[in-house]
Amino acid sequence: MPLENTYTCGDYREEMRLLGLKKRMKEEMLGPDEKESIEAEIAELEKALQLD
Repeated sequence: MPLENTYTCGDYREEMRLLGLKKRMKEEMLGPDEKESIEAEIAELEKALQLD
């Protein structure tokens, strides 16, 4: 019987990407365009990982 909720290396990679982006958001030297881009990518990743 296959597992319905398997955790793959792709899931791990996406989670690490999300953590990296959240860490970058804490940097003080972000421009408004870069900050907006990172926020959009974070929202997209959270939706894909069903964290929203």
